[in-house]
Amino acid sequence: MKNILVVLFIAIFCFGSLNAQEKNSNIVSNKLQDLVQIEKEKKAEQQAKLEEEEKKKIEDEKRALLEAQITELKSKISSIDEKVKDSILLKRYSNYNAYIKITEELAELKESLKNTKNKNEEQLHNLTNKIRIKENELELISEYKGSPIGSLINPPEIENYESIKNPFGIINAFSYIKKLETNKKEFVSVEKRIRELTNLLEEKLYAYLELYNLDPKTEYKDEINFLDKEKKDFTMVLEIVSTTEEVYTRKIEQVILETKSQISIQVEKIFNIALIIVVFFILTFLIKLGLKKYYSQNENYYMTNKVINFTLVFFVLIVVLFSYIDNVSYLVTILGFASAGIAIALKDWFMSIFGWLVIVTSGSIHVGDRIKVTRDGQQVVGDVLDISLFKITIREDITLTSYMVNRRTGRIFFIPNNYIFSEMIANYTHSGLRTVWDGIDITITFDSNYKKAQHIAKEILKHYSKGYTDITRKQLSKMRNKYQLRATGVEPRVYTFVEPYGIVISSWYLTNSYAALVLRSTMSPEILEAFMKEDDITIAYPTQTINVGDGAQNFRTPPADLPEV
Repeated sequence: MKNILVVLFIAIFCFGSLNAQEKNSNIVSNKLQDLVQIEKEKKAEQQAKLEEEEKKKIEDEKRALLEAQITELKSKISSIDEKVKDSILLKRYSNYNAYIKITEELAELKESLKNTKNKNEEQLHNLTNKIRIKENELELISEYKGSPIGSLINPPEIENYESIKNPFGIINAFSYIKKLETNKKEFVSVEKRIRELTNLLEEKLYAYLELYNLDPKTEYKDEINFLDKEKKDFTMVLEIVSTTEEVYTRKIEQVILETKSQISIQVEKIFNIALIIVVFFILTFLIKLGLKKYYSQNENYYMTNKVINFTLVFFVLIVVLFSYIDNVSYLVTILGFASAGIAIALKDWFMSIFGWLVIVTSGSIHVGDRIKVTRDGQQVVGDVLDISLFKITIREDITLTSYMVNRRTGRIFFIPNNYIFSEMIANYTHSGLRTVWDGIDITITFDSNYKKAQHIAKEILKHYSKGYTDITRKQLSKMRNKYQLRATGVEPRVYTFVEPYGIVISSWYLTNSYAALVLRSTMSPEILEAFMKEDDITIAYPTQTINVGDGAQNFRTPPADLPEV
């Protein structure tokens, strides 16, 4: 019984333990479930927090990316603005917009002026003044009427160029061609600038569109509308300028080709004229060569050479004039009207030219001749170096005139050719004559044997001048073919004259025109020495008597105003 009770007790105890254990197990299970739920909730909360942070990070990245894009677009717009900041085209476009705005304001003012009801006189006066001001403003910018860039839309005008008629026209033609090419480059550069500006405006418009999509602001929308209108206007201008540039370029190329064709014609004409002139020069050279052999050493060759040169220049001028003057009567008319004034203004020049013609045709003076000219008290004896179209050039030599008058020599004198019409020119060597008469005067006393003195002087003259006497005789014989000569005596001559201080033995002889002083300085001491050897010949000179002291001695002395001998 006890055993049964023990068993029952044990069974009850075990059952109770099992129930308690099961209950404890349920409690633990519930607690575990609660812990799992809490953990799940924590994980869910952490996950939600992570997702929220990720979402916020993505939004921040998107916002940063958006701001970066906006900044980049603004930077791009700023860069474009910097490029077009100094664009003359945009400045002109602003004037175009101003013209449109002023036109609209003027229309409103005129419309308001029509509705004059209930307006006093002061209001009408103000409206009238405003209309006048707007009209003046429009007049100042009138070039922008219908043109967003004003007068730049039209190419420079191609000026009408006259045909080339002379070599100077070639220089003008090249200048004209250069000007046309410059105008073409300028207009092409305008087209290029418009194209570049249009591209920049298009980029700026797209940048604002993207900016508006990213940040839709009203100011961006207004800017888009303005840029769209501006781009359309410049696109229209670009089309007009492009079309005009093509036509303008073709027109300029056509004008340049025509001008170059005229230049080619003129160059060919110049070449032909130059060829003719070269032929003239060759013929002149051959003629001079032949004449040089014919004239040999004759000094007339120089003057002949001058005439040939003048003829050559004359024919060259004729060729040039008839080549470049279409209407000769026109030239004659001009010269007819101009000749009177020219003749008055250039009277001396024309007289010099006529004088040159007289000298050349008459042969009165040749290069190499010894001549004497006197003007305003100035006496010059020298050799002719040159006879040009306007003057005679002479070189002064040592002559009796230099000794007696000038006391200096060796100068170069320029005598105008018109001098021959108003003054007298003495030619010492005309028509091949190379000798002149020269004289030596020696005074002897009244009681001297003047006949012996004459004889002595004549013998000395014959001795020293014999050669010149023979030469002169031959030269005068040749001159009879050209001139009527009567007194042709060439022998030395001695004349006797009674003067206050004695008898003057005047000895005349022929001498070289170019060396008269040489023979004179040779013969003078010879005659003087021969006279002094004779006892009955005494040299005379002006004297005066001086009484000295009581002895009354007489002294013969020359007067103070006479030079010593």
